[in-house]
Amino acid sequence: MTGIEIDLDIYPDEASLLEALKRGEPEACACLVKQYAPRVYAIAIRMLNDPDDAEEVLQETFISACKNIHKFEGRSALGTWLHRIATNAALMHLRKRKHREVSLDEPIEMAGGEDIYREVEDGSLAPDDHAMNSEVRDMLEKAIAQLPETLRAVFILREIEGYSTEETANILGISVSATKVRLHRARLRLRELLAPYLA
Repeated sequence: MTGIEIDLDIYPDEASLLEALKRGEPEACACLVKQYAPRVYAIAIRMLNDPDDAEEVLQETFISACKNIHKFEGRSALGTWLHRIATNAALMHLRKRKHREVSLDEPIEMAGGEDIYREVEDGSLAPDDHAMNSEVRDMLEKAIAQLPETLRAVFILREIEGYSTEETANILGISVSATKVRLHRARLRLRELLAPYLA
């Protein structure tokens, strides 16, 4: 944006904003960005754990949404549709990333099919409550980042963003039962990853 203040009250509700978007009003796209950018960015940063990639996903999401607004059928809320675009864009970034880098956080596969994880000691944390809370949050974020992309997307949308199972399924374009299975697997995997720290 150019630093110009956008009046969010210019469109009194989602229906009028949607009509303006379909008419191609520039203020409508700016209003859409202003209204939904924080949550779209939050999803992107949690999925990608990289501010530059998250910014790219943010831009891609709104460019795609404004260009394809005529395809929005209104079967879900506008925010849900945007989050679906953002989630798909973030998943594409994760797939591209797999081809260009090897993460030190990936497990080492042992003979017999068992995975072990590298342990790195962090001596930088102070032993007070604030540092402990920060440490737990960091561990959780690292554990979420280690989830396979399909499980990570479900967990973030359902547990962090607060979408219902049905909404999460709709955003990801999968069935409700598949969403439940993936969420269950994500929770189990997170328990395994966090067990050494919580013992």
